[in-house]
Amino acid sequence: MLNSKKILLCVTGGIAVYKAVDLASKFTKLGAEVRTIMTTSACEFVSPLTFKSITHQKVVTKMFDPEADIEHISLADWADIVVIAPATANIIGKIAGGIADDLLSTTIMATTAPVLIVPAMNIHMYENPIVQQNIKKLSDLGYLFMEPEYGKLACGYEGKGRFPKTVEICYFTKTFLDHKRDLLKQNILITAGANIENIDPMRFISNRSSGKMGLALARAAHIRGAKVKFVHAKVLVEIPEYIDAVETLTAQEMYDAVIQEFPNDDIIFKTAAVADFTPANKAENKIKKDKSMSLELTRTKDILAELGKQKTKNQILIGFAAESEDIIDNARKKLKAKNLDFIVANDLKVAGNDNTSVTLIDKNSETKIEGDKFAVANLILDEIIGSRSE
Repeated sequence: MLNSKKILLCVTGGIAVYKAVDLASKFTKLGAEVRTIMTTSACEFVSPLTFKSITHQKVVTKMFDPEADIEHISLADWADIVVIAPATANIIGKIAGGIADDLLSTTIMATTAPVLIVPAMNIHMYENPIVQQNIKKLSDLGYLFMEPEYGKLACGYEGKGRFPKTVEICYFTKTFLDHKRDLLKQNILITAGANIENIDPMRFISNRSSGKMGLALARAAHIRGAKVKFVHAKVLVEIPEYIDAVETLTAQEMYDAVIQEFPNDDIIFKTAAVADFTPANKAENKIKKDKSMSLELTRTKDILAELGKQKTKNQILIGFAAESEDIIDNARKKLKAKNLDFIVANDLKVAGNDNTSVTLIDKNSETKIEGDKFAVANLILDEIIGSRSE
């Protein structure tokens, strides 16, 4: 995922420094070469030896080392990306003010690599208007930010300011290394997961969809700047806090939510495995098993077909077709019948796996895409964005 990428991890003095050790470990395990700068305050929380042991690379803590290179220049030139995690209010203020009074701040001033800043601090510090003004200023200048999470903080408060999950920082880092923030001002609707249609209060009918592909698309689109609405049924993956998600378990609930949201969106991905049938009569009480039972089913509303009827020329509608035979032919029939711009065809044999192989189909072409689902999601987005510029 990060093979041969050069990541300069900059660690400042917050209690979340111990979580940055796990981040350094994940970067390294994903194949990146990681070098670390630690401020004097950061060294009060965790020893530089810890990062060196994890990354097997140098850790630099001071500007003037007679045995070292001119570190703020050599490290600034070396890095493919700079990740400041955790980033305190102090370092954010320094960068915004153009201050370069230690190794870390001087390196930031000297680098031309993308800089990802991951704030982590007390909720009141994070919400302070000066801090927010500094974040806005740096964002406008092209610095990249990942918002902190909401939760219980080390200081005892509860609110927004917690260090994000390290796996999510890896997703952000990977995206910023390989892709542009080319979805700014785009509204994207993504459906995902398996609908649940109740038979009685205990039993239901559903399908094997995991929701992984839909979530990968939602994650990738968000990181690339889109405003994402994630309408999901049952999913087998944790939804990141930064995703605007709405749970719709039944096909009817999903239909209602999608039809309401649809007019606001520029790009729509229908990855959900919507239930084709629902029990005609749902029992209010649990059905006893002391006798045989037949189940009468009725058709649910075809959400994708309805969107195909309603979409405007400025909207891009992408469907998904999970097939077990005649995969491309069946997908092409669905593309035409439901008035789609694209359809993503995949084999049911690989459904639910972390890696996938899909074919992106439009009226004129077919593009084979393989890899882990997050990489595939980004490649699908590349193709969709590219189609708009043609």
